[in-house]
Amino acid sequence: MKRNVLSLAIAIVFGAIASASPALATEPVTKEVKITESSVMWKAYKVTGSHSGVVQLTEGTLTFEEDMLIGGNFAVDMTSLIATDLEGGSKAKLEGHLKSDDFFGVENHPSSTLIFTEVKSTGKNSYEVTGNLTIKGITKPVTFDLSIYGSKATAAVKVDRANYNVRYGSGSFFDNLGDKTIYDEFDLVVDLVF
Repeated sequence: MKRNVLSLAIAIVFGAIASASPALATEPVTKEVKITESSVMWKAYKVTGSHSGVVQLTEGTLTFEEDMLIGGNFAVDMTSLIATDLEGGSKAKLEGHLKSDDFFGVENHPSSTLIFTEVKSTGKNSYEVTGNLTIKGITKPVTFDLSIYGSKATAAVKVDRANYNVRYGSGSFFDNLGDKTIYDEFDLVVDLVF
């Protein structure tokens, strides 16, 4: 009888300890972005119109915990920047100008990066992401919405080039540009496959 009572007491104590222990958290899972299947498109605006093109991702990861996005890390090859709305000499001229020191100075700054610093769920498959975006060696925070469906993610990011010392044709740096003004904000539309 004493042995049964002692066994019962031990079982109760260990059962209480086990039920009081927090559930083991799952380890975060980092998924590599498939660079060749993913895209980063850009669109920039000026008083007289707009230009669009693409830039190539060189690496990217998304980190999940229990199927919830918690982080991300990306790099793009700025030397791969091309215009898709022009052809021939006009295309080559614009691409050369965008790669020059007037704009992104790709010889000295061949890559740009984005590192997620905060991720908030805003609904099923939807997140508000804040990250540190580095362009031309200057790092500033950006906030944008990102959606995930299965093994795909999409985001639209507005970037203010004035924050990164990209001055050419900017009304933030120069007066009286008239119809030669190029707006500071440009759009990035990112489609990721992982």
